[in-house]
Amino acid sequence: MKIVIIHGQNHHGSTYHITEMLTDNLTTSEDQVSEFFLPTDGPKHCIGCYRCFEEGEACCPHKERVQKIVKVMDLSDIIIINSPTYCLSMSGQLKTLFDHLAYQWMSHRPKKEMFSKTGIVISTTAGAGAKKVTKDLSQQLFWLGVPKVYQLPVKVGASSWGGVSNELKEKIEVKIYGVSQSIKRRIGKVKPSLKHKITFELMRMMQRKNDWNFVDRGYWEDKGWLGHERPWK
Repeated sequence: MKIVIIHGQNHHGSTYHITEMLTDNLTTSEDQVSEFFLPTDGPKHCIGCYRCFEEGEACCPHKERVQKIVKVMDLSDIIIINSPTYCLSMSGQLKTLFDHLAYQWMSHRPKKEMFSKTGIVISTTAGAGAKKVTKDLSQQLFWLGVPKVYQLPVKVGASSWGGVSNELKEKIEVKIYGVSQSIKRRIGKVKPSLKHKITFELMRMMQRKNDWNFVDRGYWEDKGWLGHERPWK
């Protein structure tokens, strides 16, 4: 099994430790885990040049770092994305990465590989906002085509992992164990939901009328998605 972890921060705080806890529950010595820490491993801010939409992702001025992450995501069975709660939202550096992945949304050029993956999104907060962050992260993965996303928002009530009470850490461990068992049972069995299929069909209808972006339309034609083919078949 291959897992990619995209850390929405460089520091090893509560979000990092909970992610490590989950990874330890999911993996054995035979599994492969790849990690990216943002902003160190991520791209610079998107400049809104539209080249990824109009000319292709290879024309993005930040393509080297973006595609390095994309290639690992393509090959992974599980995508884990985490972010501390910053001002009731995800970290800015993580949003920057998602801005660069917009060309892969179902409304543009989604990857077939994404429609069979499992996503896990994690956020911690000292007070409020973690649920909003995991919901936002889950929405990003939905539009990339990921059919099943587990959300793990955790209110730790502390500014560091060392400040989290042992009682709460034990509760977190129990929750993570349950989630990890559910994930392992569903590996290789994940399929798009009705919501995914309906959204894809709406995007397909849009692409059939697309006379404004021939890069997107050509992509759908090449995949056979304007006909009878679907990315989950």
